Amino acid sequence: MAAVDWLLDDSPSSRLQARIGRLYRLALAIARNPLAVAGAVIVGLLVLTAAFAPWIATQDPIVQSLGDRLKPPSAAHWMGTDELGRDIWSRVVFGSRITLTIVLLVALIAAPAGLVVGAVAAYAGGWTDRVLMGLTDVFLSMPKLILALAFVAALGPGIENAIIAIAITSWPGYARIARAEALVIRNSEFIAAVELQGASAWRVISTNILPLCVSSMIIRVTLDMAGIILTAAGLGFIGLGAQPPTPEWGAMISRGRSFILDQWWVATMPGFAIVLVSLGFCFLGDGLRDALDPKRTEGK
Repeated sequence: MAAVDWLLDDSPSSRLQARIGRLYRLALAIARNPLAVAGAVIVGLLVLTAAFAPWIATQDPIVQSLGDRLKPPSAAHWMGTDELGRDIWSRVVFGSRITLTIVLLVALIAAPAGLVVGAVAAYAGGWTDRVLMGLTDVFLSMPKLILALAFVAALGPGIENAIIAIAITSWPGYARIARAEALVIRNSEFIAAVELQGASAWRVISTNILPLCVSSMIIRVTLDMAGIILTAAGLGFIGLGAQPPTPEWGAMISRGRSFILDQWWVATMPGFAIVLVSLGFCFLGDGLRDALDPKRTEGK
């Protein structure tokens, strides 16, 4: 109980105690939401599967065995085999690495870029705000998948170019959210006090505005991860994402569509993985929104 009291202390004695206490409260809030717990479990299993793929997979995901082609799920092949005799379970397991890589890299590229653009636009105002938000509106006016297809077509097929294309199409949403948050923060009294002390515009943005926008950004990133997975799968489905023989879920569905009526497992198993992981991120994002949004907390 002493440890719990220390974590929940309303007057923490150090920044470390305050940060650990916030994380503990966040964990408690998520634990009270069954869907958020389910989402966290799914995302955790995705991370563990990607980390330990060589030990979880039962066979090499690339090696072909034409004598075993299109076999149904069995004890030897838990999810069956594809048209080249490759074990679908092993390919789905190794495909989790590609999915997780795409999600993390897009989030690390797009979210900080959108956060900075939105905060700078809100704090600077004037023509800077009009130019940055005008550029943001141009990107928002076009569907993400269509825009990503255009960029990948220009850059060339491949997982690296797919990540760049998805990141380019994802940052405007984060910029809009950051701008809305920063407009409220910009007129706060503590910002005026920092400015009176002689802080530069960049110092005000980097040390006072950006940190306060992070919680809403985390929520949006988590909710967007399902869309990122679907966009990456869509690019892989039409052959513009990861290239063969890389075990990417969208490409696996594309190759299995020819056998969907008779050998349903070839396309169904990677499709089920996409749906499950997307739901996991959606559930976790909803739970984080409930836990981190102070207005929702007050309403309860």
